[in-house]
Amino acid sequence: MERLLAPDMLPVTLAGLGVLLILLIGAVVLLMRQSATADVSQRLETYTGGGRVQERANEPIARQAIERIDSVVSRSKQGSSIKQELARADLKLTVAEFIGIKFGAALLGVVFGFILGRADFLAQLGAAVIGAIVFSFLPNIYVNIRAAQRVKAFNNQLGDIITMMANALRGGYSFLQTLDMVAREAPEPAATEFRRVVQEVGLGRSTEEALQNLLRRVPSDDLDLLITAVSIQMEVGGNLAQILDTIGHTIRERVRIKGEISTLTAQGRISSWIITGLPIGLAMFITVVNPTYMAPLFTFGLPPEAWCCMPVTSLFMIALGYFAIQKIIDIEV
Repeated sequence: MERLLAPDMLPVTLAGLGVLLILLIGAVVLLMRQSATADVSQRLETYTGGGRVQERANEPIARQAIERIDSVVSRSKQGSSIKQELARADLKLTVAEFIGIKFGAALLGVVFGFILGRADFLAQLGAAVIGAIVFSFLPNIYVNIRAAQRVKAFNNQLGDIITMMANALRGGYSFLQTLDMVAREAPEPAATEFRRVVQEVGLGRSTEEALQNLLRRVPSDDLDLLITAVSIQMEVGGNLAQILDTIGHTIRERVRIKGEISTLTAQGRISSWIITGLPIGLAMFITVVNPTYMAPLFTFGLPPEAWCCMPVTSLFMIALGYFAIQKIIDIEV
């Protein structure tokens, strides 16, 4: 036991605890996913007298507790926001699972902070708190990036999808049949989103409500333009196929211009990532390799300009440079 708590073995011990923590979180998430992916026919037997009520009573108490927690959390304002973000990213996770992943990431950040600031106890404590805060936001960052990539892919497909819809309407299809055809023949992620629209209409929602739900899942200006045109056509009438041709041409041109802008500003984006990540990454690398070399910057016994002004000013200037470059390359179309 004394051997494990020795200063030289502390990073190894903390790393082992981190691995065990990740395995524990993975086991809990796997258990929750098995509960959430039950067969639909088995769940419907609860309402058809198939005896599922008794089986439900025999389920493990832990699984029932997890489902109740998820039900309560999902009804809160923050839970509804998380649920919407998970739907936009198309992640098959419940709100309780996502919060559990955030807690696991925070604990992993604590372990990383203890390893990073092992030169001094106060530095370890501060690094652990900062690591917990930063790592707890990593799942949110991943969800936002995945949702943004999904919206971008949807926008790139929308021009061709509108052309497909216009041709189907000219061929005699109804609007709902056109949506069903898009759900069957369009690539992902458009196929999944339009399939949800068809399913919602089949379950009793109006077409306008189903399209508005689609816009909430995929917040896109191009999609908003399409839905607005369809809603107006349903109220006042008109040649929808011709309207869709015009909208499709506009969207394709916008996608083309955005692609050109993205190519021309690629150097600026990479520069912003490098000037932000290189100083921070280099400081973390030096701290891990030689903790005593960086310790004076975070030692509270030294003058304030050593442990306060220099790190805070450096982070402020790095953030200022990042946002300045992002503002320069942010071109609205």
